[in-house]
Amino acid sequence: MTRPAPGPDQPPIPVRLVTFNTHHGVGDDRRHDLPRLATVLAAADADVICLQEVDSHFGERSEDVDQAVLLSRALDMQLAWGPAIDEPGRAGSPRRQYGNALLSRLPILVSDVHPLPGGGEPRSALRTLVELDGGALWVTTTHLSTRSAAERAEQAGLLRDLHTEPMATGVVVGDFNAGPDAPELAPLRESFADAWTLATERDDQARWRFWQRQEGLTHPARSPHVRIDQVWVTPGIAVAGARVLDGGGASDHLPLAVDLLVPSGV
Repeated sequence: MTRPAPGPDQPPIPVRLVTFNTHHGVGDDRRHDLPRLATVLAAADADVICLQEVDSHFGERSEDVDQAVLLSRALDMQLAWGPAIDEPGRAGSPRRQYGNALLSRLPILVSDVHPLPGGGEPRSALRTLVELDGGALWVTTTHLSTRSAAERAEQAGLLRDLHTEPMATGVVVGDFNAGPDAPELAPLRESFADAWTLATERDDQARWRFWQRQEGLTHPARSPHVRIDQVWVTPGIAVAGARVLDGGGASDHLPLAVDLLVPSGV
């Protein structure tokens, strides 16, 4: 049977995406437990997983391991790595790195790292192109500054500019250290929409806190009261569902999962 060619008349392509600030694998019990984190990620059953605060040979807090590589092996997923901190290691040791990672069941075609403006802790954006069955999707993973709204506004402007016309279909995800309606995220709202708001179905971990149900709160994990972990989508991408997942105590954040419907042939 000949398969129909990708195009606007074909059904959209489903993609499950998860974003999770991993707090370098240290949970709210202050233990570094990478197998626990891998279990949480495996349970999400995602096509694409975007991670922030990931260590690679960074030091004792994460047992000096390459977390991104170990997680990609544990989940049997492809890896794109985007350090924000990249320093020489001790003599004869690997480089000391910390930043963003993307794990994917889908083929990774392109990835590049873009430093973000601002002072203090270095920040970066990892931009990746993943191949879909009948299309492609740009995914940019980031973690914005905690220093000031002005810095976050400048960083949001750069993120917007990374998605130029040839990259019109895509998402920007991560820990924005600001709510989706914050003034400093105005540059994102020029080109993207908040996936949580668009979602046909929403669910979170509020449970008995009925006054906070379906608000998508992700931090702090034990008693979340802010929605700083977000997914932003370009026009044309529909969102069938958005859920804040149980983090299993693996981080001080909760993971956010979204079920995207990406137009075919783009």
